[in-house]
Amino acid sequence: MISPACQRYLDEAQLFGIKLGLDNMRSILSHLGQPEKNFPSIHVAGTNGKGSVSAMLERIFQLNGFKTGLYTSPHLIDIRERISLNGRMIPEKTFCCLLLEIKKKEKKLKKAGEMGGSLTFFEILTLCAFDYFSQEKVDLAVFEVGLGGRFDATNVITPEISVITSISYDHQQYLGKTMSKIAGEKAGIIKRGVPCISGVRNQTALNVIEKKCQEMGAPLIKVFGRGRELTHHQMKDGYLFSFKTPCATYRFRPSLPGLHQGENAAIAITAAEAMQEHGYQLQKDKVIEALETVVWPGRLEIISRTPLIILDGGHNEDAARAVSDYIRENIGQPVILVFAIMKDKDIEKVASKLFPLASRIILTRPPMDRAARPRDIARRLPEFSQRFFLEEDVPSALRLALTLSSGKVPVVVGGSLFLVGEVKKFFSELGAGKSLAYV
Repeated sequence: MISPACQRYLDEAQLFGIKLGLDNMRSILSHLGQPEKNFPSIHVAGTNGKGSVSAMLERIFQLNGFKTGLYTSPHLIDIRERISLNGRMIPEKTFCCLLLEIKKKEKKLKKAGEMGGSLTFFEILTLCAFDYFSQEKVDLAVFEVGLGGRFDATNVITPEISVITSISYDHQQYLGKTMSKIAGEKAGIIKRGVPCISGVRNQTALNVIEKKCQEMGAPLIKVFGRGRELTHHQMKDGYLFSFKTPCATYRFRPSLPGLHQGENAAIAITAAEAMQEHGYQLQKDKVIEALETVVWPGRLEIISRTPLIILDGGHNEDAARAVSDYIRENIGQPVILVFAIMKDKDIEKVASKLFPLASRIILTRPPMDRAARPRDIARRLPEFSQRFFLEEDVPSALRLALTLSSGKVPVVVGGSLFLVGEVKKFFSELGAGKSLAYV
């Protein structure tokens, strides 16, 4: 565990919540020696899929012999999961040293009036990643956007390429209530002259991206456009995909389950090919190996087979749809659903995809203020009231799910990555889940 002083600094920063804007980041980075400029990077935004695509890209370059950094959010169990080097979490001692250096700089700048308020939790962690990757002299770092894009703390970098995976409705209170406004925020990561890889299918959102690329003189590469074709065949234990690009044809079976992961892999392949224009020589067989071995916890992750227990942190309608499609195609029977969700999410839309597939629904909540209370979820969805069990804490919900399952009925945990994190802690403490298997 990290030291009490470091933990206290992070805990205090969480009190400031979400604050969109780049002024504080730019101010403190200038006093840290601009570490974000000391290594090449890829910047990945999107409503869904950005974490999976980031993990795939990091794995592709790592297997091709490059020293890689990966910055993602949120974490599931250990905060250091967010910052990794060649697939390994940042060491505790290094993490704490970086935190304390940032704290010292922040205090000095605030005293001198060079910062407008305190750094947020996400800003601090982003600065840690910049510093760490700079010190380690990575060959390439992949940065996943935390929220939106335009005002996200990661958007101080000028990457080799920008990637936008998908755009749908989420975080409307911050990004806007229309598809065009949300797309405008995501497109905010597009930099002048920097190629943009787009996996976006929604035409309204795509129009916004195209316009932004034209304004910035940024070449736009459409993953699902002319000259590229993704096909799939359903196998007994997953999907076999074929992705044809102007350069090659890739046939692969992703280690990450679900039809949507084939699309994410196509985005990662397109981005990897674009990086070859920047001098990164990649072997096709290593690209395929990366897609077939990448690990990204909490996304249709199987932690037990008897009973079958699947975890997925999808928290919006499109993500819930991907989970429901997977259940229909691969499980084919009613499941026991352990469900929690944050108050600011579209609870009814997420529930509409998952609840009909469950014979019993256990409503619970992670120990955080943002989480919706089980009784409030139940009140909003009375049509499912006969299936509901309400448990105020996650361990109780899981024990009930295992009892109801009797080792036979599949258990699906969904609605929030924060819930997934609590579930992984629970099974870790039981000594279960030591080896993760993926469908």
